[in-house]
Amino acid sequence: MTIIYFLILLTVIICLHEAGHLIAAKIFGVYCYEYSFGMGPLLLKFKPKETQYSLRLIPIGGYVAMAGESDTEEGYEDIEVPKGRYLTDKPTWQRLIILLAGVTMNFLLCYFILTGIVLHNGAFALPPSARIVEVVSESPAEKAGLQAGDVITAFTANGEIQKVKDFQELETYLLLLDTPDVDITVDRNGETLTLHAKLDYIKEEQRYRIGIQGEGYQYVKVNLGNCWYYGAKEMAYFASMLMAGLRSILSGRNLDQVSGPVGIYSATEQSVSYGLRGFLILMAELSLNIGIMNLLPLPVLDGGQVVITLGEAIVGKKLNDKVKIALMAVCWALLISLMLFVTWNDISRLIGK
Repeated sequence: MTIIYFLILLTVIICLHEAGHLIAAKIFGVYCYEYSFGMGPLLLKFKPKETQYSLRLIPIGGYVAMAGESDTEEGYEDIEVPKGRYLTDKPTWQRLIILLAGVTMNFLLCYFILTGIVLHNGAFALPPSARIVEVVSESPAEKAGLQAGDVITAFTANGEIQKVKDFQELETYLLLLDTPDVDITVDRNGETLTLHAKLDYIKEEQRYRIGIQGEGYQYVKVNLGNCWYYGAKEMAYFASMLMAGLRSILSGRNLDQVSGPVGIYSATEQSVSYGLRGFLILMAELSLNIGIMNLLPLPVLDGGQVVITLGEAIVGKKLNDKVKIALMAVCWALLISLMLFVTWNDISRLIGK
């Protein structure tokens, strides 16, 4: 049964992403050869008018082949494209909208799912401030000199300083930590102090513990009028977690936490055990993750195409096709290497359980 939910998860996220590109391209009159879900050998195809809709063997990824994209036009040479309907014929602002339409759909999917969940819950938990209410006896916090009443303002690990706005942010940083040695900056009655702590690692929870308690969460009622606001706040929290994790990974830390398709399958199995709500939260989180990752400035991703498009507009000259293809090849090699690495990570975690 998990495989069905896994395929639903990928289908919804990928199809919506590519549908964003397709809809925007058609609005601006760009000729689209093919809209494909999946990669590899063709399984099914349907061509009602000019665009072929395809289902391919490997249900990971997808694409919209548009006229004017040199890296996607191979195999469509026999198709005569009407004048003015190439992507390169369109103004820069239209091309940017088309390129960003996919991630926009990812963000909207995440936003509407989280808004619906918040509305269904009927309440939203406001995170408490980072003020310490109680310090656990014999804990790393007590040994470091933290006291009740201290307000945590910053958290430093591996030379990286993280500003702390509330207790929820602090918990996020603890989840991403890969070292027990941290410096905690607090406001104590108007005086700023920085205290060093060596945290305890809780193996069962796979996280570090400071040993402090904060104020309780405050709950506000949610209705049809304000659910849109609190849905946005929930999405902002998810985004902050993902960005913090991405910064950590790009700096070379927490690489063992990176997951690929095997990890997503495992997460799907776990989320389904929590019911529909758990599955929808995973879909929202994964959709947001894919949206953010697609904004990275790599030529094979939407973000890289945006950079190239803006660069061509500024310089007033099109990037050489051979250079673009070479950049694409290098990026694909890097992404394939990353996929192999994360798959090995996923399998290693499963074997280690």
